[in-house]
Amino acid sequence: MNNTIQRYNNLNNYLAKRFGCKVYKLALSGGVTCPNRDGKCGTRGCIFCSAGGSGEFAENGGCVTEQIERAKQRVRRKISGGKYIAYFQSYTFTYQPVHIIKEKIEQAINAEDICAVSVATRPDCLDDNIISILSYFNNQKPIWVELGLQTIHEESARYIRRGYSLDVYDSAISRLKSCGLTVITHVIIGLPHETKDMMIQTARYAGEKSDGIKLQLLHVLKGTDLEREYQNGAFDVLSMNEYIDILCSCIENIPQNVVIHRMTGDGDKKILIAPMWSGSKKVVINSINQAFENQNIMQGRLYK
Repeated sequence: MNNTIQRYNNLNNYLAKRFGCKVYKLALSGGVTCPNRDGKCGTRGCIFCSAGGSGEFAENGGCVTEQIERAKQRVRRKISGGKYIAYFQSYTFTYQPVHIIKEKIEQAINAEDICAVSVATRPDCLDDNIISILSYFNNQKPIWVELGLQTIHEESARYIRRGYSLDVYDSAISRLKSCGLTVITHVIIGLPHETKDMMIQTARYAGEKSDGIKLQLLHVLKGTDLEREYQNGAFDVLSMNEYIDILCSCIENIPQNVVIHRMTGDGDKKILIAPMWSGSKKVVINSINQAFENQNIMQGRLYK
């Protein structure tokens, strides 16, 4: 870590300033699949994606209103008198008919203590009609669109079976931003065969285009094709020190106005294969905090 990070936008501080209270995300299921699973552009999904479509911690079953109430019960001890973000986390939320998207978002925003709605999707599942609907609701409550980019490097994108090219992401970002929507880009640190410089390039590129960014450690999960690659010795996972070093360098290259939504991520311990150190969230977060303190960049708590 050669440079000092002078400042960065952490999510907790941003939410407190934006909404004036503690805000907690409620992970929901949109009840949909993915074009990388149903045959439109693939059948096996991304190489790292579990059977749950990255929604291991999301509610499942029932209407959106019911899911919200169950999710609130889960976190009731962590938040008092605050508000919530309804986060449609699993699979590809916008990969369904527009009228269903509209119905589900309406159920979410009609809840009084929901202050924003965040939808996880793919850049290739955002036609103009869908963006128009998202923009319509954005005039009522903030709508965040979370895009799974992971990497800007085409060879890596083919390896992980992402299913779309970088120009598709660029087009989606441009159309979303032109409609005033908030865009959060997901980036994976530690993809097989990528160098530190390649990961920094992805973080910089995504940061220059997005309002927020999620920096996610690569998890090897049970039952994925990535697990088979790992067990066959095709790649090594990062150590905690390596990850923190790359993370700090990535943040150094992200514009200071961009909100950092995530700096590590959680893998479901029941299906986590590697790296096992990532299962100790408190240790990981404390180590990140300490690394930042050592560079004199700590300004309040860093992470949720």
